[in-house]
Amino acid sequence: MKNLATFVKEKRKLAGLTQEEFADKAGVALTVIRKIEQGKENLNLSSVNQVLLMFGHTLAPVSSKEIVS
Repeated sequence: MKNLATFVKEKRKLAGLTQEEFADKAGVALTVIRKIEQGKENLNLSSVNQVLLMFGHTLAPVSSKEIVS
């Protein structure tokens, strides 16, 4: 399974966009894209979802019960 950083970076490059162009299209600050692609752990879920929506995806918290089931 790909991690978030790899997924976003690969999708952005496939779209032929620089980090700055992608940030503009996603409606987030350039620093958000950089932090995601660098694999930073302290990210705002709403900003991450704004980026992932560009690819038709979102993230949501799950409980440990959902993971084990």
